[in-house]
Amino acid sequence: MARSQPSPRSTRRAASGRRTGRTPVERLRAICLALPETTEKLAWGEPTWRVRERLFAQLDDHHHGADHLAVWLPAPLGEQEAMIFSDPARFFRPPYVGHRGWVGVRIDGQPDWTVVTMLVEQAYRQVAPARPRVVTAAVPRPRRRASKRRSP
Repeated sequence: MARSQPSPRSTRRAASGRRTGRTPVERLRAICLALPETTEKLAWGEPTWRVRERLFAQLDDHHHGADHLAVWLPAPLGEQEAMIFSDPARFFRPPYVGHRGWVGVRIDGQPDWTVVTMLVEQAYRQVAPARPRVVTAAVPRPRRRASKRRSP
């Protein structure tokens, strides 16, 4: 009797040990798109996530033959070095943007999705404008009244 192969769904597990049918890219996409005003845009052959056209996350799917699946995120001043020093297997300095403080976060293997979520949210807050977007097209402007001046 032939043995049945396990389905990909049953072999994927979340960091907590629960089974999940989502790929790492699908999980990352869900985390990013849950943030207000976030859009996804394909750039440089990879998905990127932006808030008001400001980039805060970029997928690194084995970029130029790298051995990892990762996301690149802007990090607060000094944090890139601290993260890489504390866990060089999980964090790295990405090409092109690493010199500006961005950090690469591996999402292959068994990532801690709680940490990934926290870092994505931190990157979003670093890039997002402070004020909420005001939709002015739908709000009619009040008309100015002509001032009545009396002649002397």
